[in-house]
Amino acid sequence: MISHVSARAKKFCADNRGLALVEFALAAPVLITLGLAGAEVTNMAVSVMRVNQISTAISDNVARVRDSIDEADVNEALLSAKTIGASLNFTARGRVIVSSVEPNAATDATGQYIRWQRCTGTLNVPASQPQYGAQGKGQNDATLPYMGPTGRRIVAGQGSALIFVEVTYRYQPLVTAELFGTPIIRSESVYNVRERSSQVLGTAPGTTASLCSTYAA
Repeated sequence: MISHVSARAKKFCADNRGLALVEFALAAPVLITLGLAGAEVTNMAVSVMRVNQISTAISDNVARVRDSIDEADVNEALLSAKTIGASLNFTARGRVIVSSVEPNAATDATGQYIRWQRCTGTLNVPASQPQYGAQGKGQNDATLPYMGPTGRRIVAGQGSALIFVEVTYRYQPLVTAELFGTPIIRSESVYNVRERSSQVLGTAPGTTASLCSTYAA
């Protein structure tokens, strides 16, 4: 009996037919976790890139409008957010603020002022509000000395204007919010206006202005 049991035990120990399956079962959770984490990291990187592309494209497109500009021109440029951010569901989770900035005309003040400001997107949180002021700020005083955060401040020179764009987006996780959560991704871009003689934002027949008091896609 003892010899029989010993023989069966040796045979069992030598049997490796299920070894690969056992190894896969042990390794699969680790590999799957690493794969999903990699997908989430990639999604975050793509989201940051897309937000940067939106701010750059809108600022550049608005600054390129020549001679004069109206509401239709701005609305057309704002469509970049929908196009570039389609895969991010940007219109439902993001916000774009476009500001036309130029030197103020106050005789007793030196600074900038926001001539006009337009917005799109439904994100309505403190981080998605204009961080440097609303339309009209700085027109008759020195309350707007510059645009941009510390270390990246910028001003418009005399006789010129800047198109300053602020974009915010609440990150949408691909797999789970456990890795990054749902932070607000922010990007700012600015371009000098080129070949435009008037910075006044004109009306356009049949066009609805994208006012910043409205939160809509």
